[in-house]
Amino acid sequence: MKPRSHHPRSRTRCALAGLLTVALLAVSACSGSSLDNDKSADGAIRIGLIWPKTGPYQALGVDMERGWQLYLDSHGGKLGGHTVTTATGDEGVNQGTALTAAKKLLDADKATVLVGTASADPTVAIAPIANQRKVPFIGTGGRPGSLKPADLGYVWHTSWQSRETGAAIADHVRTTVNGPVYLMAPDYQGGWDQLGGFTDAFTKAGGKLANEGDKPAWTPWGATSVNFLPYLNKIKDSGAKAVYVFYAGSMAVEFVKQYKQSGLAIPLYGAGFLTEGAVLAAEGAAADGVQTVMNYVPDLDNPANRTFSTEYQKKYQQPPSIYSVTAWDAALLLDQAIAAAGANPTSESINTAIGKLGAIDSPRGSFRLGTVGHSPVQAWYLRKVAFDGRTRANVTQQTLTTLGS
Repeated sequence: MKPRSHHPRSRTRCALAGLLTVALLAVSACSGSSLDNDKSADGAIRIGLIWPKTGPYQALGVDMERGWQLYLDSHGGKLGGHTVTTATGDEGVNQGTALTAAKKLLDADKATVLVGTASADPTVAIAPIANQRKVPFIGTGGRPGSLKPADLGYVWHTSWQSRETGAAIADHVRTTVNGPVYLMAPDYQGGWDQLGGFTDAFTKAGGKLANEGDKPAWTPWGATSVNFLPYLNKIKDSGAKAVYVFYAGSMAVEFVKQYKQSGLAIPLYGAGFLTEGAVLAAEGAAADGVQTVMNYVPDLDNPANRTFSTEYQKKYQQPPSIYSVTAWDAALLLDQAIAAAGANPTSESINTAIGKLGAIDSPRGSFRLGTVGHSPVQAWYLRKVAFDGRTRANVTQQTLTTLGS
């Protein structure tokens, strides 16, 4: 018997049906798209939080979580008039752990927006997936210098660009210290950027490094405890007239205590993380006299900070840190952006609204987001550890400069 032929229209209908099935399967598999990540079943906007729960920056994650939660609590659990739900992932100690957290928040928790990280390094891994999925990522730690403006479509920061910290204080150190300066930091992206910003501004203006070969000293990254004494002994033999470092979290505590124990009598300067938040309490008298640069000081006298600082200390029985502020400001930024994104905000409409925001009334002082760097254009302050009349604190010395792009 002659085989039965199929009508061309029948074959066309089958092909179209097959294509439609494939398309529907592709959409259902795209779990990170803004199609299914915009709201939960109860209408709440889903926020994925990435804080360090383990590793040397764990304490910084506590401060960030507190700042974020304080904002939500003081605004009825809503941002932009919409109820929000949150899920949290662990930043860990490297790009891999942070990226795993981001993927879990996007795929399993269907986050509309990602917020977080204390370290700059994870942004390198999170930026591509945020841009690919078209989900805004609001960074609360530094922004690495390896990210260029073309990489920033859905990436914003309420913190700083990592090279800015050192650049802000470099000329003050150069004009104050009569002689070469020794540099130290952990050997990872955050350390490279922090000292890179200082070194470029410092040497360009004529400053000299005391380090051998005019290269900063790099110490191991990722450990909660480091023996700094061999490095400190090198400083004694270098002819340095001052030291500038970048350390944070438990590494900052170890460094400051060992610096004091070493007997070095030359001035110690650092990026503000060196004496920030709970770190200063752990350092105690060893931190007295240490001078740092930061974009926030708890004693700043402006209405937003008076309200924020008072409420923070009332709830947590300790002064806020910059990490508390960047997380608070992430919530503040989203509050404004979600309100401006229309009645049914999506990841994409929220991102568009962020780019159109004006001045943000932060506890650090009013700032705006730069159109190029997607990070704050803001003031930087010189601080010194001293008693403020009640306790040991970072006390404002002067405004150094304004940076941002």
